[in-house]
Amino acid sequence: MHRPAAVAEVTVSFLCRSMPCGVRIGRDVRHPASSFRRDLLVTERVAVDMWFDPACPWAWITSRWLLEVERVRDVDVRFHVMSLSVLNEGRDHLPESYRAFLSTAWGPVRVCIAAEQRYGGDVLRDLYTALGTRIHLGKQERGPELYAAALADAGLDPALAAAGDSTEYDGALRASHEAGMRPVGEDVGTPVIHAPGPDGGTVAFFGPVITPAPKGESAGRLWDGVLLVAGTPGFYELKRTRDADPIFD
Repeated sequence: MHRPAAVAEVTVSFLCRSMPCGVRIGRDVRHPASSFRRDLLVTERVAVDMWFDPACPWAWITSRWLLEVERVRDVDVRFHVMSLSVLNEGRDHLPESYRAFLSTAWGPVRVCIAAEQRYGGDVLRDLYTALGTRIHLGKQERGPELYAAALADAGLDPALAAAGDSTEYDGALRASHEAGMRPVGEDVGTPVIHAPGPDGGTVAFFGPVITPAPKGESAGRLWDGVLLVAGTPGFYELKRTRDADPIFD
């Protein structure tokens, strides 16, 4: 989604409803956090949950970083679906170009939810990779042909591509969206991550927004830092102006 500079700023600001290069923190009030345990980073294999919209390039980069983190830290990433189209319902101030983007963003999330409902949540990892590879690397147009090909790439029934134009699974889509967004609020977008915090608690945050995705130990160090600040009581936000388009490598 490369555009002239005057347009690119609007695209970057609205595309994933993300604040510029920010990390926004939320906490599950059922699990209060009081102190940070570094041993969580190095001695326990823990589950980390990421909510994504397949159409968002920033979420795609973050997801590739998390897969790299799995290689260098004791982390298992589980993927879930949120929807930028659901998030932005009723927001009348959006630019027309972003409204057009959102109108085509329903399809991929509906296909993901349909696959999850039929096969279980574990299929989302490979399906997201298949969709993201075609959308962000291949620059293919979102539509039934892309969905069917991505489903086949992931070893799933290509007929589920029809879900992209159906409201059949919208209840499940909204429930998944709500589960991911509730702890962080509605003024952020994707990526959203829920991770283990201090004393067995859970912290949820928007971000990190990065480009390109760090590799190897650099990915691990970023994870350590993100988990450190996310587990700090009272920490909410880091930001700086984003001056680069998404870099897919």
